[in-house]
Amino acid sequence: MSRGPAPARFSLNQETVRQWSMPELVGGCVAAGVGAVGLWRDPVREFGLRETAKLVAGAGLRVSSLCRGGFFTAADPAGRAAALEDNRRAVEEAAELGADVLVLVSGGLPDGDRDLVGARRRIVDVLGELAPWAAAHGVRLGIEPLHPMFASDRCVVSTLGQALDIAEQFPAHQVGVVVDSYHLWWDERLPAGLHRAGAGGRIASVQVADWVTPLPEGVLLGRGQLGDGCIDLRAFRELADSAGYRGPVEVEIFHPGLWARDGAEVLREVIDRYREHVA
Repeated sequence: MSRGPAPARFSLNQETVRQWSMPELVGGCVAAGVGAVGLWRDPVREFGLRETAKLVAGAGLRVSSLCRGGFFTAADPAGRAAALEDNRRAVEEAAELGADVLVLVSGGLPDGDRDLVGARRRIVDVLGELAPWAAAHGVRLGIEPLHPMFASDRCVVSTLGQALDIAEQFPAHQVGVVVDSYHLWWDERLPAGLHRAGAGGRIASVQVADWVTPLPEGVLLGRGQLGDGCIDLRAFRELADSAGYRGPVEVEIFHPGLWARDGAEVLREVIDRYREHVA
């Protein structure tokens, strides 16, 4: 059984208990003493943006992140314009929810394209328009580097260094980075990268999940429950803290096994695992 309210910095990402409706998510977090949630755009739209904002605020919950914007790498003008328009909507949604950060998954290579450098350059081009727009709405953008296995189809930004190279072209209050254990645990440059990010005030969000092998087919749903894999999650959190991060630590796990279980039971387990392996 979970021992009392969740730790103060604990945040529950909505996808960890995606079987819950929005009211169930909010009610479950309140019952468990969780103070912050990370939300996703699709379920927010399904329940209603204004309705979600009212529900979350009325429960006294903080929105630690909204996921996701991004997918900036289209090479054609129409694709670029569509991405910019969708991200402007995402900024407006984040502002309505009072989210701390809009998480950006930057996008993979367009069909037939093999130019990683060019794709990263297009991210900068779109951010040149989006970042001031977001700042005017009080929303900070967070570039999330994803594990290199996602470079072709989801995110050409694979390391913290690459994310910082992009973010540092904009003011820190406009663009930061999202630091996720699942994507970055393997990189020996992580301590130096976190120090660089912290020195520049660039750490917008910290997320945790474990790495369990063998990965499932499709790999996207391979995030492991805290403590089930090979990541030293407490050391990861301590590295972020040593770089000056003091914000929420968001548990984001995509795993069908968790989604098939009772949501309240999953949340209790996640909080206990967080205490044991992260806090």
